[in-house]
Amino acid sequence: MKQSVVRLILLIVVALGVTGSPALAQDPRVINAPIPDAPREVEFPRDSGPHDEATTEWWYYTGHLTTESGDLYGFEYVTFRAVLGSVEGFVSHFAITDNPSGKFTFDQKIVAAEGVRGTTAAMDLNVDGWTMVGEGGNDRLLATMDGYGINLKLDPGKPAALHQGDGYIDYGNGTHSWYYSRTNMPIEGVLRVGEENLRVTGTGWMDHQWGNFTTFNDGGWDWFALRLDDDTELMLYVVHDREGRPLVVDGSIVAPDGTLTVLDDEDFSIETLSSWTSPKTGTVWPNTWRVTVPTMELDVVVTPTMDDQELDTRFSTRIIYWEGQSTIEGTRAGAPVTGLGYVELTGYAPIDESGPLGPVGTPEASS
Repeated sequence: MKQSVVRLILLIVVALGVTGSPALAQDPRVINAPIPDAPREVEFPRDSGPHDEATTEWWYYTGHLTTESGDLYGFEYVTFRAVLGSVEGFVSHFAITDNPSGKFTFDQKIVAAEGVRGTTAAMDLNVDGWTMVGEGGNDRLLATMDGYGINLKLDPGKPAALHQGDGYIDYGNGTHSWYYSRTNMPIEGVLRVGEENLRVTGTGWMDHQWGNFTTFNDGGWDWFALRLDDDTELMLYVVHDREGRPLVVDGSIVAPDGTLTVLDDEDFSIETLSSWTSPKTGTVWPNTWRVTVPTMELDVVVTPTMDDQELDTRFSTRIIYWEGQSTIEGTRAGAPVTGLGYVELTGYAPIDESGPLGPVGTPEASS
């Protein structure tokens, strides 16, 4: 692959404001109400895989894995797709939160489109040996890096949560996206730690979004994917400018039966309780949060399982972000409640606008 092509792909990915889990222009007042003029319904398996008409697309997995001996691990695995003219590029990030050893490790890959897609209309992606295969939420994930690997089978669990009621978001400025999440996916498979293959079970969360949109790049967001032990999930996010002022506050509740309720900015609050400074990049990250949702009578504290879950992905995306497994503990309607979640933080570290860093190729895994 020519170096100029790689650099163009990098520019595309940066333009997307990668690591974009939230759909930033959702109308927070729509609750379980489809948009009458949505162009079409979300359908499976058609909407599991890549969409030729989309210029921006991603498949974003996080999850919690428990070994037969009871040890807890976390994983993040994402593939981003971007198109600019005739150039199509893919970026993947893979991270493991190894709680037993107190170690966080990640790797990243960037490739041109050739050889990435499979032959089916469903999800069939291969980014230099890292694969995502599946349709309708029956998915297989395979990725390896120095010291770690996953070979996981995921089931759909609940029906896909179609954001804004039917999964279609019209941003009102000539751009749009489709967006759904699978918030409680049963997992079984193998986690490789060193030379040992560990049988694991757990739960996963997947976001799939595509369209002709771009994400917010002049600032960042705090995004929460929280799963309570009563099979309720919450997706909450606050989009902020470079000075930390909130611009969009939005959220969703997915009930045990899969019903989606979209929250207004007055329906919940997120309070930062502490911070952590990265010794590698000097970035100051929010670290522990109190989340309250009065309509649920929910009051919980979200705490990272380890502080250092920072990804320096300037090689592939020119940004540094924090994506961390976290525990949940508090009360709901006065009764104790616990859970597990993932928190994503962007906009706290400066974006490298000077161009690609380092030589073309696959960088060594970071830890």
